[in-house]
Amino acid sequence: MNHEVRASLLPNRRTWLQRAAGGALGIALQAMLAKEATAVDGRKTPVDAPDPLAVRAPLTAPRAKRVIFLYMTGGVSHVDSFDYKPQLIAQHGQQIMVDNWQGKLGQFPRFLKRPNWKFRPGGQCGTMISDLFPHVRSVADELCVIRSLSSDHTNHYESTLGMHCGSWTFARPSIGAWVSYGLGTENRNLPSFVVIAPHAPYAGTQTWGSDFLPGAHQGTWLVPGAEPIANIRPRSKSLRLQQMELELINRANAQHQLGREEDQALAARIRSFETAFGMQHEAPEALDLSGETPATLRMYGLERGQTTGFGWQCLVARRLIERDVRFVELIDVGAANNWDAHGDMATHAPLAKNVDQAIAALIRDLKQRGLLDDTLVVWTTEFGRTPYHEKADHPGREHHHQVFSSWLAGGGVKAGISYGESDEYGIAVAENRVHVHDFHATILHLLGLDHERLTFRHAGRDYRLTDIHGEVVLPIVA
Repeated sequence: MNHEVRASLLPNRRTWLQRAAGGALGIALQAMLAKEATAVDGRKTPVDAPDPLAVRAPLTAPRAKRVIFLYMTGGVSHVDSFDYKPQLIAQHGQQIMVDNWQGKLGQFPRFLKRPNWKFRPGGQCGTMISDLFPHVRSVADELCVIRSLSSDHTNHYESTLGMHCGSWTFARPSIGAWVSYGLGTENRNLPSFVVIAPHAPYAGTQTWGSDFLPGAHQGTWLVPGAEPIANIRPRSKSLRLQQMELELINRANAQHQLGREEDQALAARIRSFETAFGMQHEAPEALDLSGETPATLRMYGLERGQTTGFGWQCLVARRLIERDVRFVELIDVGAANNWDAHGDMATHAPLAKNVDQAIAALIRDLKQRGLLDDTLVVWTTEFGRTPYHEKADHPGREHHHQVFSSWLAGGGVKAGISYGESDEYGIAVAENRVHVHDFHATILHLLGLDHERLTFRHAGRDYRLTDIHGEVVLPIVA
């Protein structure tokens, strides 16, 4: 068959594949056809191996094999949750002078604002956690609370990008994509990086993008509901007919590959069809909670048959990591109606209630199944909220990137401790600053990845998640 005949049969390969694939093959098309990274001179960027999802040995002995990344979008107030400040409570309403107001430098008179919730000690460790998260407080003995995180930007978009990609100005590969790139996957029938979110957060799908990394590493978005993955069920009732369809697509791809042998990414994209084919059989089972016991459902706060809510997201995350999905991110809400409590801190209450029981259940469930030891659970947000305001009686708080709180559990971190300190009011770091780059470096370290050696050459430069920064926070490693 000459080129002209092939062209008449396949007038638009991309459109034809999208129509012919159907079902879960659309998921593969995200990775295969969405983008092809190019160098400055226009040539396709080669990847370091023919198979971008092949299992790779960690660079050092790993403490964790997988990650569940819990992201609370909008900016959770640290002084109302995990950073107990008695002086802030005692001096509520007093005026102070601050040198930074929403990213602007200067001298600004402001009024201290106490937390809306009482703090109480949790577990045998006695870590102080507020009544905003009573269920999480009950698993305090499993947590390593970091109270000295700092970021580089005061806006949602940039800070969301920074927390996920290590860059506050340009889209870069997400941390989940970097982990997939560094370690590969042990289950070719499911994506290595999955995001479960009812809505996209600030920065949108860039939050889980792969950017210049091979497209196979970008996150696959599951939306809670009756159909988390659109068209996951095969169109054809005949397995053999579907196999024939896949064989036809493979032949078309093989023809397209002729003369493009130097493009190592192409073969990997072709193989991604086989992953999508496997997803049609394994993904529905992974998302089916009908086999979970009544006790497990109650622990997560779920009703039988429920397919929405953060409890559903957490339980599905546990089922996915049991099936060797490498990185699962859970986002609680989206770019609206989130933790951005400018007007009234009372809006934190329903948002916390939505996630609190489910998060504690996830920690307990992982532990009782023997999965917590090698699963790293990360809880974070893009920044904190101001411990002060322009008006003494204002009920809300503004953005605060200078210091905020996050926590880790399992996966080789020390349990039942807190690390770092903010000052007496929770305004600035007082001890053991942990920049977002350090946070990322530590997560990679726990997975056996050296943040300085996990690089990808793009546009003539070796890029990494932590750019040219980052130090592993060794004091929190068990």
